[in-house]
Amino acid sequence: MKKEANHPYIINSISELHRLLALPKPEHPLISVIDLGTIKHNTDQNMKSVVYNFYSVCIKKGFEGKLKYGQNYYDFDEGLMTFFSPGQVISTDIVDGMQLNGWWLVVHPDLIRNYPLAKTIKDYGYFSYAVNEALHLSEKEEMMVTAIVQNINQEYRSVIDTYSQDVMVSQFELLLNYCNRFYNRQFITRKSAGNDLLFKLETILADYFNSDKVQQMGLPTVQYLSGELNISPNYLSDMLRSLTGQSTQQHIHDKLIEKAKDLITTTSLSVSEIAYQLGFEYPQSFSKLFKNKTSVSPLGYRHNFN
Repeated sequence: MKKEANHPYIINSISELHRLLALPKPEHPLISVIDLGTIKHNTDQNMKSVVYNFYSVCIKKGFEGKLKYGQNYYDFDEGLMTFFSPGQVISTDIVDGMQLNGWWLVVHPDLIRNYPLAKTIKDYGYFSYAVNEALHLSEKEEMMVTAIVQNINQEYRSVIDTYSQDVMVSQFELLLNYCNRFYNRQFITRKSAGNDLLFKLETILADYFNSDKVQQMGLPTVQYLSGELNISPNYLSDMLRSLTGQSTQQHIHDKLIEKAKDLITTTSLSVSEIAYQLGFEYPQSFSKLFKNKTSVSPLGYRHNFN
């Protein structure tokens, strides 16, 4: 009989998470700060791949093992912060004698459901970054985020009143805003790495438009480019915005217009033929994009060169 494939273990509640980690019951059903040093080594192979149906914000230190996200492995070091949103599959290599240090904030979506944060949390793109795009914190930054998490921890351990949830949600949002700032700083301090990525992106786009891929596959997508660069789509767009002020989609359109200008001025192809060659199903869509980008129609641009 064929063996069933191992499916990720789904953890729906914070209480269930505490039970699986052999921790005391959480003091609040929708939020918890877990000291990673208190987690005992778990050899259950079923727990190698899990889905947390809540938000996770974590700083891990001295992690003797590897964490896998998608197809990428990541070795943890000092002061690294990771973020996971509900529904993401997280895989961990189980290593004998594995030791953990740091803290882990888990927030159930129900905690923020009736707050504006429930809608805006999707704007924090780093919840969709891959593990190898973790946030590298300075000592000062680590102290700042840890202080906020300690405030959250203290709040839900205190006597619950009508303001408790408001305070915890506002502290959680403050934490996310600081992390947004620190990621932006990381893009700046790693500008050389970003410039390398930008050069690779330009090369991939040039090769794409100079080959028959655009006719076979249509315009390159953000997902295609991030896959070629081995980074997540959100990380790619956020890094490009910090370097150039433009999104990945805008870079794709810029390269497309460059190629279109070459075809308009160096060939006798009709606008429709150029549109099809550049992966457009409808020539009108190409003409509209070209005019939006250049303030002139394709035929008007050709006329200027005749």
